[in-house]
Amino acid sequence: MNQTEDKGQSIIHTMPPELSNKIAAGEVIQRPASVAKELLDNAVDAGADKIKLIVQQAGRTLIQVIDNGSGMTPEDARLCFERHATSKIQSVEDLFRIRTMGFRGEAMASIASISQVEMKTKRMGDESGILLEIWGGGEKRFEPVATDDGTSVAIRNLFYNVPARRQFLKTDATELKHIIRVFQNIALANTDIEFELHADGDRIYHLPNQELKQRVADIFGKQYRASLIPFSEETSYVKIHGLLADPKLAKKSRGEQFLFVNGRPFQHRYLSYVILSLYDAWTKQNEYPFYAIYLEIEPSQVDVNVHPAKMEVKFDDERSITQLVRSVVKKALNEHFVVPDVGKSDFMENDFDLSFDQIGQSDNTGSQHFQQRGRPSEPVQFPSRINFGKSSGQDGDESARQLYGEAEQNEESKSRSASRDKTFWQLHNRYILTQTRTGLTVIDQHAAHKRIIYENTLSATEESLPFTQQLLFARTIELSASEFSLLEELLPIIQRMGFSIDLLSGNTAIINGVPADIDIGDERQVLRDMLHQYRDLDKTLKLEAREKVAIAFASRTAIPRGKRLTEQEMELLIDQLFACEEPYKDPLQHPTLMYMSMEEIMRRFR
Repeated sequence: MNQTEDKGQSIIHTMPPELSNKIAAGEVIQRPASVAKELLDNAVDAGADKIKLIVQQAGRTLIQVIDNGSGMTPEDARLCFERHATSKIQSVEDLFRIRTMGFRGEAMASIASISQVEMKTKRMGDESGILLEIWGGGEKRFEPVATDDGTSVAIRNLFYNVPARRQFLKTDATELKHIIRVFQNIALANTDIEFELHADGDRIYHLPNQELKQRVADIFGKQYRASLIPFSEETSYVKIHGLLADPKLAKKSRGEQFLFVNGRPFQHRYLSYVILSLYDAWTKQNEYPFYAIYLEIEPSQVDVNVHPAKMEVKFDDERSITQLVRSVVKKALNEHFVVPDVGKSDFMENDFDLSFDQIGQSDNTGSQHFQQRGRPSEPVQFPSRINFGKSSGQDGDESARQLYGEAEQNEESKSRSASRDKTFWQLHNRYILTQTRTGLTVIDQHAAHKRIIYENTLSATEESLPFTQQLLFARTIELSASEFSLLEELLPIIQRMGFSIDLLSGNTAIINGVPADIDIGDERQVLRDMLHQYRDLDKTLKLEAREKVAIAFASRTAIPRGKRLTEQEMELLIDQLFACEEPYKDPLQHPTLMYMSMEEIMRRFR
């Protein structure tokens, strides 16, 4: 055929509805769990307070949701299977205040195109309901039927007319696991609704209308009931509340971590990473603790329309949301383990303004917005009663009250307090032991001091005028050619740490001053050891040069294991550790402390 014959003949055609619905199904309906989620979402949006999910063969042969919600008219029953038909969007503006779950109007049409659907629905007060059957996108039956108030939707033989999709389904065990995950998400998001889940004739869950703690226990096990850590915080921009599980219940695999925004389950990789990292002090590698975190935010400040499955969301101010969650979760864990909150390391404790009015005036750029409303991008200071005295707002008595309980006020108790045993013990000149209200904390003195020096050193490298203690007599140090070359490369960083060094010819340097952490007389060996350790770290760690210098310096100058400490020195060390931004790990991510609850200690004596 020549070009003349082609003229006037269009090669672009409108797809028939059955084809476009199947293509949409490929985007929206990934597996049986996707169908279960859509049906459960619709039941919740219909105002039901009782919802039952029934599956057979992990959803391959049947996925049915029965609810006692508002039901539908005959006209709406047909319309809900039309593409882009929805009760939730009337204008473009509605896209920016979505609070319900399904809203695009594609899913039911897509489901109907790749399955055999039977729907019964009836509104309260109507004499009869409607039965609608659709097979592969084509209507089979539409007639009155006697049925209960609400809606029942049964999806049979999923992907029966798309065998290529059906063969990509996983084993029944895997597909059922995904369905259970969807059910758990919906159940945790709506504790005021009664839910049931049945699989192959067995009732897996029956969850009455109940408080969140009891629902978590009914879903994941009774052992959770007494091991949940509640938290709540509210600003004019966002409300946050939820539950964390004690780290001893952490699992070897993911699956019990839940995030919700405005009642909608969502995923956020970085936020999940931040939350799990706060547990590092109490969990081993590849252990994942339970958490359920709920955010309430103005709908216009969050975009839920960024993923076909509506699981990923985007916040207008990602930085602020992440910082808030981190601060609240960290505070809850610290209070649970009776860790004194001496260090004001989080933005909320530095008068960070998280008001909605301020955010509304931002340019929607997270980092710029953070710098405008927080304390500017200066290095954060971590005050402690040791470094700042009484002006920090927390003296030794206050820290003692946080760590050991409220102080007695009468004269008799004061006398007992004065004569009580010391509160810090040193074990084999390596570990510091301290009793808390709920157990025992063991601190590795060397690892703890490394963390302190590391953070102080990093802060010093950001200061324009670092503190240097001048030597009475300058020290000359002879280096090898490779050592001298490395010193020359790192000199700007080392000088910002507090060293005052001049380079001479012949691989020689003069040390005029050193940071406060170095004992006078030890400066040459410290510098040489730092250079050697930096070279070793450079081979294994992908960090900034200043971070590796700080690690090398901290490792060389930290209190060694085996050094005897006075009780005052132990108290000072602990005070400064909890003034750190990350007190639970040393710079190489080794734990600085271990906590044992009274329950665990008593269990070992049974």
